[in-house]
Amino acid sequence: MKPVKPILQLALDFVDLPRALAVAEEAVAGGADWLEAGTPLIKSEGLQAVRELHARYPDKVIVADMKTMDAGRAEVEYAAKAGAKVVGVLGAASDATIKECVEAAKNYGAEIVVDMVQVDDPVARAKQAEEFGASYIGIHIAIDEQMQGKTPWDILRAVTQAVSIPVTVAGGINSQTAPLAIEAGASVVVIGGAITKATDATAATRTIKQAIETLTPAESEFFVRTTGSDIREMLSRVSAANVSDALHRSGDIPGVRPLAPGMKFVGPAVTVRTYPGDWCKPVEAIDQCQPGDVLVIDAGGVLPAIWGELATNSAVQKGVAGVVIWGAARDTGDIIKMGFPLFSSLISPTAGEPKGFGEIGVPIKLNGVRVSPGDWIIGDDDGVCVIPKEKAVEYTNRAMGVLEAENRLRKEIQAGGTLSQVGYLQKWEKK
Repeated sequence: MKPVKPILQLALDFVDLPRALAVAEEAVAGGADWLEAGTPLIKSEGLQAVRELHARYPDKVIVADMKTMDAGRAEVEYAAKAGAKVVGVLGAASDATIKECVEAAKNYGAEIVVDMVQVDDPVARAKQAEEFGASYIGIHIAIDEQMQGKTPWDILRAVTQAVSIPVTVAGGINSQTAPLAIEAGASVVVIGGAITKATDATAATRTIKQAIETLTPAESEFFVRTTGSDIREMLSRVSAANVSDALHRSGDIPGVRPLAPGMKFVGPAVTVRTYPGDWCKPVEAIDQCQPGDVLVIDAGGVLPAIWGELATNSAVQKGVAGVVIWGAARDTGDIIKMGFPLFSSLISPTAGEPKGFGEIGVPIKLNGVRVSPGDWIIGDDDGVCVIPKEKAVEYTNRAMGVLEAENRLRKEIQAGGTLSQVGYLQKWEKK
């Protein structure tokens, strides 16, 4: 039988138990119904995480997201003995494993949720899991797929119509999208980052709980993941450093700096390759730019200047968002007064000649970093980062995730911790 009232389940996908317990306390104060020891937490801290949660909150349902794939009887037994009321097994596991999990759960007073993550036919598998005796079906969009802009709603609707047992749903849900989960038939809404990365987990939990109960979306500091139409808006909220972290600490163009502090731009690249001192193609490329584009110029990283104040005025008239030059610019005082975001590797008062050599709209390399037409470029005080266009959605979302995680750490530091303490550096440093 499906619950009468929707349930808010908090997914504690941490790797450090003290942080998980601290956030759990805040979320319980905000109205969280179920507490989940997430897979990263169980892998890092073991079933002690489940024991601690059960000891602190004996009246709460504790979910052990074991993601069991084999040895179902043993994994369910020990999770249940540790205090888990609901234990997760993968729908991709064998029939025998799921059945063993169900039998063990009955023996130890627990229930089984069968997670449909990466199951090819979730509707058919959900029906089978129900026949095997599962208590819940879990619809789950993996974090890495969330970064690519995927959402759970279509699968959720199909599965809730196919089974009679309650269905849980997880996948980047926040207070803006939580009502969609209920409307699509979910009985349990699993919330992770929208609470665990919030600067005030109690307030975030309370807001999400209200959104679920009233079916009314609410503003969230945890951003809705982009599916591609609002990349510019999302990237405008993050920094080049956030993007570099998302790109596995890469993506920046070394040696390219803004003319003045406070300059920032975001936009897709229009690329130019020119010869040293030849400013013809860079100027002609302005005419091919659309409003919001970023002009990226490979001038060989040498003198003389291929860009100046007149070119900047022309770029402003076309609505160009910014210019990146692997080479030299001049008239920098005038450009700074205009407030136009120009980034270059060199500055020189001497200009070259417009000879017309070079190409527009071709892949280029700036100090060894490849930039193709349409790649997304972000520049700020720290420099310039490049996101390949085919990965723009994914790494925009990952950059947002970096920002959200930093917001949480900042709160812990401001509460009296140090960076080494909140980062658990001694625990995780390589021995």
